[in-house]
Amino acid sequence: MKLLLFIIPVFIYGQSLQSLIVLAKQKSDLVVSKELSKKAKNISVEARKSSYYPTIDMGAAYQTLNEKTYMMPGDIYSGYAKAGIDIYDGGKKSALLEQSRHEYDSSGFDLEAQKQSLSLEISKAFFNIKSMRAVLDSREEAKRSLQEQLTRMQRFYKARVATKDDVDRLQAAFDTNTYEMESLKLQILSLKYSLELYVGKEITSLDDSKFTTFKEHEIELTDSIKSHMAGKDALVSRAESIDSSYYPTIRLEDTYSMYDYGRTDSLHPEGVDAQNKLLVSLNFRLYDNGVISKTKQALMIDSQAAEAQIAFSTKEQQMQYDIAVATIKTSASKIKSAKSALTSATSAFTTISKKYEAGIVDNVAYLDALSSQTSAKALYETSLNDLEVAYATYYYYAGKNIEEFLQ
Repeated sequence: MKLLLFIIPVFIYGQSLQSLIVLAKQKSDLVVSKELSKKAKNISVEARKSSYYPTIDMGAAYQTLNEKTYMMPGDIYSGYAKAGIDIYDGGKKSALLEQSRHEYDSSGFDLEAQKQSLSLEISKAFFNIKSMRAVLDSREEAKRSLQEQLTRMQRFYKARVATKDDVDRLQAAFDTNTYEMESLKLQILSLKYSLELYVGKEITSLDDSKFTTFKEHEIELTDSIKSHMAGKDALVSRAESIDSSYYPTIRLEDTYSMYDYGRTDSLHPEGVDAQNKLLVSLNFRLYDNGVISKTKQALMIDSQAAEAQIAFSTKEQQMQYDIAVATIKTSASKIKSAKSALTSATSAFTTISKKYEAGIVDNVAYLDALSSQTSAKALYETSLNDLEVAYATYYYYAGKNIEEFLQ
């Protein structure tokens, strides 16, 4: 626990929320993973484009016959170079290229969606730490008051002008408050570690951050939904590539071969030294017991499932957007009420504390007043931070970059 006492005051002031978000978008392992995935999809697109070009192959072969066949040499050495190109493939290459392009687009949206999701999670953790710190500060203040009164009551008890019950009540309140403080420190430390995991770097300090004055924006589809849409288009393109199997394929190949021979004689003569072979092939699928049609059908059903997911996600985004707007609009009255409660609780505690020290009220009234003031302070600071979280949530579901609206 001494470690916690050392860490908490140090890291709570310094780095802004905006700097943390920017850093996470550059360093987070989750972002790096999505960037690599996008890079792989881009290479896949280039590979599909390359499939339109001719292919060139080279090879060599050696054949030996232990019992030479009549009119064939005993040994044949050959080398060849072959060039080929698909003249017509039923649209398969173009469909697969479109599929790869849609998958690349989807990976790009996945990358941006990951960045925005990180921004929201970091914002929540950031302001949750500030709320917990506010609660910790209020309990720290309560600890000082309790320590002062406990010391005072212990002196009275030694002087036999107070009872053991009076001391025990204050001691119990002091110990309970200390327990809650240690729990809060652990929670703050846990959130700090979560931030470090998101950001991909050790965090030594946090600074105060706020969003700009709220202004309602028109909702835009999130990158996550756009990714689903591109994924659905990729499934349709894949289905079209499968459908191309019903069309004929025509391929042109030209092979140039060179030969050398061994163990030849009059009954086993040498063959040609070089040969050029031009081949045009046509292939057409006549029957496969429905393999192609069923495969295409499965892909189209997958695309319908993706469409349903898109519809749900779009409705969910609108719902969360509306909730965030409502939360922001009601936060003003909540903050006002929390501030009023804090003013009243502070005034009441000041009055009751004086009466307690004068012996007019007992320690039950004092502890109730102290508890009310502690809770009111924490509630007020938490309500301010809850508003900032609502802002972050709003901008996320509005389809905006959260960090652009930070002061």
